[in-house]
Parts: sequence; C-alpha cells; structure tokens
Amino acid sequence: MRIRFSACLILSLLGLAACSPGPDYVRPAVDAPAAFKEAGQWKVAGGGAAAVDEKWWTVFGDPQLDALEEQVVVNNQNLKAAEAQYRAARAALDSARSAFFPTAALNAAQSRGSGSGAAAGSAGGSGATSGATSYSLSASVSWEIDVWGRIRRGVESADAKLAASAADLAAARVSTQALLAQTYAQLRAAEAQIDLIGRTLTGYRRFLELTRSRQAVGVASPLDVAQAETQLASAEVQGIDAENQRAQLEHAIAVLVGRAPAAFAIAPGARLPAVPPSPALLPSTLLERRPDIAAAERRMAAANAQIGVAGAAYFPVLDIGGSVGYRNDALAGLLSAPNRFWSLGPALAMTLFDGGARSAAVAQAGAGYDQAVATYRQTVLTAFQEVEDNLSAARLLAQEGEAQARALAAARRSREIAENQYRAGIVSSLNVVTAQAAELSAEAAAINIDSRRLQAAVLLFKNAGGLWTPPPAP
Repeated sequence: MRIRFSACLILSLLGLAACSPGPDYVRPAVDAPAAFKEAGQWKVAGGGAAAVDEKWWTVFGDPQLDALEEQVVVNNQNLKAAEAQYRAARAALDSARSAFFPTAALNAAQSRGSGSGAAAGSAGGSGATSGATSYSLSASVSWEIDVWGRIRRGVESADAKLAASAADLAAARVSTQALLAQTYAQLRAAEAQIDLIGRTLTGYRRFLELTRSRQAVGVASPLDVAQAETQLASAEVQGIDAENQRAQLEHAIAVLVGRAPAAFAIAPGARLPAVPPSPALLPSTLLERRPDIAAAERRMAAANAQIGVAGAAYFPVLDIGGSVGYRNDALAGLLSAPNRFWSLGPALAMTLFDGGARSAAVAQAGAGYDQAVATYRQTVLTAFQEVEDNLSAARLLAQEGEAQARALAAARRSREIAENQYRAGIVSSLNVVTAQAAELSAEAAAINIDSRRLQAAVLLFKNAGGLWTPPPAP
C-alpha cells in the first residue's frame, strides 16, 4: 500500500510537470521606420546597390586589405577572448541541462564513535564508556523531478545566453574587421600625404634654387630667400609628422592581426582603396542581421526565463532518492547479505517562511527583464542612428569631395600663375609662397576627405551587420 501511495503521488506530481512558472517569452515590439531617412537622398554609384556580404571588405578592391582581414579573424586576441566566452556559455548550458538527469554517488566510510551506558557487572553500577567502529559501502541516487519547471526555465535562460554569446562573438568579429579596415584606410591616407609632401618638397626646392639665383643677380631680396627656406622647412616637418603617423598606424594593424610590430610590415603604396557604392539597406533586414541587436534580444529571453526560475521557489521541490549498500561493525564479512541495507522513496521540501526573500528574488528578476527590454530598444535605436549618420556622411562627404576637387584645381592654377608672374618679375615671392601653401593645403584636404569617405563606407557596411546567421541550438 505504501509503495502504491508513493507511486500515485509521484505520478500526480508529474502530471503537473507541464506547468512552468513565469511568463512565456514574447519579443517586445519596436518602432522600426519603413525606410531610412538619409537613404532617399543617396544616389548609389554604378546603377545598383550591393547587398552586404559576409566578406564585405572585398568591395574596397584591395588585395592587401583582404589578406589582413583573413589574418585578423584567426589571430586577433580580443576575438580569441570572445570565443572563449562563447565556449564558457556553451558549458553553462550543458551544466544547466545536466539537472534533468539523476545524480549517482558511491560512498565508502569508516567511523568510530563512543557513548555512555550502564555496563553490566561494573562495581556500584557506575556508567562506563564504550567505543565502536563501523564500516559502510553504499551507492545512492538522487533525482529532482522538475514538476514546476524550474530546471526547464534555467535551461531556457542558459540557451538564450548561449545565443547572446554567439551574437557577441559575431559583433566582436565585425567590429574588429571594421577597425582594421578603418586603420588600413588611415595608413594609406598617411602614405598619400607622404607622397604629396614629397612631390611638394621637390617643387619647393626648385623654387628655393630659383630664388637664390635671382638673389645672386640682384633681382630677389634676402627676404624672398628666407621665405622660401621657411616654407621648405615647414613642409619637411609635415612630412616627418606624416611618416610618424604612418608608422603608428602600421603598429596598430600589427596588433590587430596578432603580430608584434617588430615582426610586421606593410609595403608602402600611395593609392587609397576605392570608395564602394552604398549597400542596399532596409530597416527590417537590419534588425535581422546586426549581431548586437540579436544579442540584446536573446538577453531579454534569458531575463524572462529567470523570472520563472525565481517564481519556482514558491513551490515544493520533489526529489526521488534511493540508496543501497552494506554496513557492519567489522570489515570482515562486510559484503554479506545480513549487512545489506536499502532505501527508496520520494521527498518533498518546501520553504514556509523566508522573510520575503522569494518575493524579492521575483521582483529582482522582473526588474532585470525590464532593463533588458530597455537595453534592446536602445540598441535598435542606436543601430538606426548609426546607419543614418553614415548614410548622410557618405552623401555629404561625396559632395564635399567634389567641391574640394574644384578648390584644388583653382589652387593649382593660382600657383602656376604666381610662379609665372614671379619669373617675369611682376609679383614678389610672397605671392608664390602663398599660392604654393594654398595648393598643398587643398590637396591635403582632398586626401583627408577621401580617407573620411572610406571610413564612413566601412562604418556603413559594419553597421549593416555583415552576414549574421544565428547558430543552431546545441
């Protein structure tokens, strides 16, 4: 009868196992626009927009950049740390799922105890102390039946955290790739500045020689020579500064690809990568592709499951336990039938009073979920802002580049006119120096705009999310 009663009790409680505490997760709605505001004012080059590919950096058409991007995924130490965090999250999920299964243990013990009692035949019937040694060998099994869904909610939370960790890894990878592409663009821009200053120095030296020749025949003054020498020295300083910037950028790229700067070098080349056309972007696909949004959404699901974990503390815990073994006062003959013992049965445990700890835990879990929801919505808003910023930057920097190209052409004409007039003795050397400085400044500004356009394009592809495919559930 007792066995049947225990079986009926267990089956009745198992019938409640379909119940799970806490609310079921539903992804909150976000206010996503139908289209990007800045996209309507952007004209894509080449007659069509390119979709964002997993290897999005190939749109820049630079083999050196392609090779560096392949290295950064393998050797970057920050990505290795993010990958280790992902493996830790997978192990945490495996640990949570292990609670579905029984726990078995094997125990072997020797103990000695003492007690007091009446010793027969002792003088005056006084108490005597007796000691005894006992030996035991046993095996036990314990299994928590997940009646109220506490374990299921814990596994649900761990599974969502694993997906969030996978998205974090993807976000770290895209960010590192974008940082590498930006740094590479800056390095090539620094090389273009070095090349520009080198060509400018050649012209400045010729002008200084001309001025000295004119001074020798009494046409130019010492002031003219001093002005030409000052301009030449100033340009040399700018060239040294550009070389220093280039060296530091090369060091930064070495660290990004997991190499020591002393063992890494990039062959110089003054050409900047081509600015690619704007990718095709839709707000809905942005929400699906960006890994940081996916990570924030999965953390919402994990926080929602934690509400159920906290709520399960209000219900009793059902354990089924059993043990079997041998116990005897002597080691000899321990493994014999008379010394055998066993036990099997369910156990219910429930907290009746905890001073409000359970309600506080539920409130804490609810607040954690509200925080995750706010973080998710803020992440979405930030993503839309980043795309709008870079769409406007791509459009406006293209217009700025066109205007700067006109300014550079005018500065070159002005310098040529000033040099011709100086040779003819119409104007002083100050006019030539001023025109030459204006041309140098205009061309340096044009290179800077090209560099900014490249960096804006990199950020636009990065903010589009690359190719993000959520991993399958393990």
